[in-house]
Amino acid sequence: MKVDVEETGIPDLKVVHPGKFEDERGFFVEVYRQDEYHLRDLPTNFVQLNHSRSVRGTVRGLHFQWDPPMGKLMRVLSGCAFLVAVDLRKDSPTFGKWYGRETRHQDRVLIWAPAGFARGFAVLSDFAEIEYLTTGTYNGACEAGILWNDPAIGIDWPVTQPILSAKDTDAPLLADWCRRPESDLPVFTLAGASE
Repeated sequence: MKVDVEETGIPDLKVVHPGKFEDERGFFVEVYRQDEYHLRDLPTNFVQLNHSRSVRGTVRGLHFQWDPPMGKLMRVLSGCAFLVAVDLRKDSPTFGKWYGRETRHQDRVLIWAPAGFARGFAVLSDFAEIEYLTTGTYNGACEAGILWNDPAIGIDWPVTQPILSAKDTDAPLLADWCRRPESDLPVFTLAGASE
């Protein structure tokens, strides 16, 4: 089945519409198919699959990882969530820009954000389950976050008083993160989506 890809206006950040067959019995979706992904310059080497469940009003993020670099292919398995990605690649013309999309499990879409993006989501239904394939294995020593409501980024979140972890509540602003010594900062570049 054919995979369709929707561009977002941010280089390398894409919305994936997987092939689907539907009849009176239900549906069948090819969520990931290596040959189709390769043809559309999408990642084909995933090494970890994560699954989270959160209650209404929860915001998780904005998180990013650099050793190893981690791209994420995100989808909503149940419920409804607002999925977000922020470009942190300093050589990108869209550095600091964000893309967000309200996604329901019935939509069956995925958002691909390569390494160099901070990712997060807000839960809009009573609960939501989010699944994401990653191109790198988790290393907590090389993970950081940006404050979910950083005014310089200006994400138009559909929640105003979110449920946050302590880590996400205390995350720095993007400007503060960028003020760190150059040797402490990960180098994210426009590397393309096939990492």
